[in-house]
Parts: sequence; C-alpha cells; structure tokens
Amino acid sequence: MEAETLAPPVVNKIPTSPNTSLNEILRLYNLQKANLQNLKQSTAKERKDKLRKMKDVCFEYRERIEVAVNKDLRKAFIETDYAEIYNTVAEIRYAVSNLDKWMAPHEVETPMLFVGSASKVIFEPKGLALILTPWNYPFQMPMQHLVTCVAAGNAAIIKPSEFTPHTSALVKEMIGKIFPENEVAVVEGDYSISSELLKLKFDHIHFTGSPSVGKVVMRAAAEHLTSVTLELGGKSPVIIDESANIDAAVKKMTWGKFLNVGQTCIAPDYVLIHESKKDEFISKFKTNLEKAFGVNPIQSPDMARIINNKHFNRLKGLLSDAVANGAKIEVGGQEDESQNYLAPTIISNVSLDSKIMQEEIFGPILPVITYKNLDDALKIVNEKEKPLALYVFSGKSKVSDYVINHTSAGGTCINDNLVHITQPNLPFGGVNNSGIGKSMGYYGFKEFSNERAVLKALHSGSISTPLWYPYGKLAKGITELMLKYF
Repeated sequence: MEAETLAPPVVNKIPTSPNTSLNEILRLYNLQKANLQNLKQSTAKERKDKLRKMKDVCFEYRERIEVAVNKDLRKAFIETDYAEIYNTVAEIRYAVSNLDKWMAPHEVETPMLFVGSASKVIFEPKGLALILTPWNYPFQMPMQHLVTCVAAGNAAIIKPSEFTPHTSALVKEMIGKIFPENEVAVVEGDYSISSELLKLKFDHIHFTGSPSVGKVVMRAAAEHLTSVTLELGGKSPVIIDESANIDAAVKKMTWGKFLNVGQTCIAPDYVLIHESKKDEFISKFKTNLEKAFGVNPIQSPDMARIINNKHFNRLKGLLSDAVANGAKIEVGGQEDESQNYLAPTIISNVSLDSKIMQEEIFGPILPVITYKNLDDALKIVNEKEKPLALYVFSGKSKVSDYVINHTSAGGTCINDNLVHITQPNLPFGGVNNSGIGKSMGYYGFKEFSNERAVLKALHSGSISTPLWYPYGKLAKGITELMLKYF
C-alpha cells in the first residue's frame, strides 16, 4: 500500500460511535420478534440468496471498507483485504456450499426397544440473536458471525464497537442495503447501549471480547436463560523445544504476533523456549523484524496502531512494570503517544510475577521465558487459565503430542500460529475462561440452531403400551426385561 493512502496519525482522544436511542432499539427488537416465524420457514435457497447478496456487497464496498478500517486502526489495505474481507467472503462461500447438507434432517438409528418408530434431529433457528463484537477486527467480526446466524435462519441485532466509528457506521450502511430491518439491524453506541440490549430477552447471544465482560454478558443472559457463545481470550502460549526450526518459527511468529499490531485474540502472548535456543531465537527475531518493518517501524506502512490512548497507556504500563521487575528489552520499546504507536518489542528475563504475565497483552510486546525441562514449561501454562490458543514448535511429533495431552486449549497449531482459525472444517472457540461454545462453519451454524429431537410412531401402538396404568404383572415383566437386556 502506498504511504499516501494511510490515515493521519491517531490522536489521543477516543473517537466513538453515537448512541442509538432506546426507542429505536425497542422498535427494531419488536419488528424482528414479529418476523421470527417467517424466517423460520425460509428455505435453504432463500438463505443462500441472502448470503450471496452479502458477498456481493462486500466486494462492492471493498475500497470503502479498506479506508474505514484504516481510519480506525491505520491498518494496511492489504491486511484488511485478507484478514477482514476475505475471511468474511470465505465464510459465506463455505456456508453457501454446505447449507443444504447442514439444514437437512439427520436421521438417527432406531434401537430394538423403539421398533415401530422413526427418529431424527432437525435444525431450527433459535430465533432472535444479539451479536456483540469488538474493535480489533471491526469489519470481519460482525459480518463473519452474521453469516452462520443468517444461515441458521435467525434474525439479528448487531452491536459493533464504538471505538471503531468509521467501520461501524459502514457496517450499518451495508447491513441496511443487504437486509430489511426486521431481519438484521445494527445498533451503535457505547457500553450503556450494550447494557440496555442485555436487558432484553434474546434467544441467543454471541459475544466476542474479554473474559471480564464475558462474565457480565453471561450473568445478563442467565436472567432469561438465554444460550450464549462467548469468544474470549487469554494468554496464548508458544512452546518451542530444542528440536524446533527456529528460522521457520521466527518468520511465522513475526506475522502471527504483529498482525494488527498484536491486537488479535489468538496472537502468541508469550514464548516458553528451551534455554539452548533462546539466543538464536532472539537474534533471528531482531533480524526478521527489520526485514518486515524496516529499521524504523513507525514509518512502515504495514504497521497498524494501538486502538486508542487508553490501551496505549495500558501497554506502556505493562512494559514499564516488566522492566522494573528485571525484564530486558531485547528489541523495540520505542513509542509515540501522539500516534498511539508502540514498536514491535521483545523482552527477556521476564518475571512470572510481573503484570505482563498476569493479563492478556493484546499488543506488540512478546515476553520470552526459558525452560530446562518441558514439564516446567507446561506447569507455567497449566497454572494459568485455559488459553484460547496454544502453539507448539517442535521437530518431534512425540513432543507436540505430549504438549497436547498435558494441556487444554481452545485450539492448537503445531509448527504454525493463527492459521487454524481459517480452516473451515475446524471449530473455533475457547474453553472455560477463554470461551464457551464454538464458531465458524458448521459449528457456528449449530451454535445458532436448536437441535430439535423428533420421534414419530409409525403405527397406532406405542413402546410405552405395556407400561400403561394400572401397573400389573405385564408391566413388571416388561420392566425386568428392559433392565436386563436393554
């Protein structure tokens, strides 16, 4: 991308989207509630037509999406193309190709006890969904999750982040062009609007954000016994053993860690590396960072910015605390508060008690911690909350297998990072503190669907006939047979 296409430097104020009025929220909510039965009856063809229209509008708005995201995050156009627009379009294509199969009733086997009946599972829409999305991928998050929501036949109210006002406003415009407001609508505003939305009774809530806010969402959902999908985060570790290809690990992690300047929920959060490989890893990372972003990364057109001054100062504080507790800045550390810029930074000799090892970093700082024995590294991982992602770089399959068998994580890449989220046949999501439920593809379709059990008697009798009242010898005999043989 040419330098002149970049947005001006980010200023210290925090721009936000305007609040939608409460009356407007209720109007949209009631419109969609009244339309749920119509959506439930929609065919696969009708849903696929809607998804194809989504895809067409994404391409129609491509340049405007690039500009909007750049204004909000100073993200390079090509990064928006592949990390925001492509992911959305790929999700649409995959859903369109598979929706007939997903919607088809799933016949199940009939055990001997149930002879005379037939059973199946049908997928029906849950109803009205609330989709709450964050600022780090302001186009991809609301649009990609909407794909499986629409594929499942639901209505949806989307609340994008107020911290990306240019992209959020554009998403609202696009949604208005694709869907009538009694099917899908966008509501803008700050946390108070999210709070008002959470007071309403939705049939499903899909939230992407931090674990702390995820707990708020889950508490609100509990008031209505509403199902939730929570895509949260946490500290995603990278384990590198002595057999790993360090050249490959460094190149892959330079992309994976500093994509969107580290503001990615599955970005490598910290590295646990065998002590024999530490110096090589840091030396090659320094060299590769210079190849990627130049001698002065602040001038690189490919380096995004921290979303706002609040998060910039949080990262600055984490780095200062780490250094105060003995950490060494191996590369980076430069900053420019007027642009919310923090250089790609690697630190070593990091204390496990420092703040940077207690909370998700969500920025361009990579702590490197050495270990002697693999079990020592796994102990560090397992003493923390279960991560959204865990990465292993090793030349030995038995090592990666051992790590997987002795840890728990939402997803794992072996000898790579981040890319598992783009594999359409894999579920994406966390476990416990890093998330509840799964998204993407068929797993997202299921999350927005109710798997309804259907049993049909094929004649006038019933398997329960021998057990009808009043109980007698026949009922007792049949019960004994059931206990013994079935």
